[in-house]
Amino acid sequence: MRVGFDLVQISHIEASLEQFGDRFSQRIFTADELHYAYLGEGLHAQRLAARFAAKEATIKALQLSHSGIGWKDIEIKKLQTGACEVALHDKVARLAKNMGVSRIRVSLSHEGDYAGAMVTAFVKSSDSIDIPGLSNEHC
Repeated sequence: MRVGFDLVQISHIEASLEQFGDRFSQRIFTADELHYAYLGEGLHAQRLAARFAAKEATIKALQLSHSGIGWKDIEIKKLQTGACEVALHDKVARLAKNMGVSRIRVSLSHEGDYAGAMVTAFVKSSDSIDIPGLSNEHC
């Protein structure tokens, strides 16, 4: 299991949206992410900041910070249940498959000027990990 966490200041995302407009939003977010973010009134910066945090948390969980991946290769989808899921595309999907990622779970939150995300990636591994002082006999 691998875990990634990220915290984003919503006002920084809002400032980037104001300063760079579509150049920023279309470089980072998929069309579906943007569509969801702009549903309703007044929550688009919070929704985008949470998705940005989730993308960063995914990069951390999968240890891809030096892999030259595209932001849109990680997509945060809103499910009908209200939960979100991580969808991997292109290079990120190939890298995750090669490292044995079997599933990814994500949790998003925003409050005040901050949005955060926690990502857990479950990795199939044939390697066993020995932790000193702990054996399977005592579990």
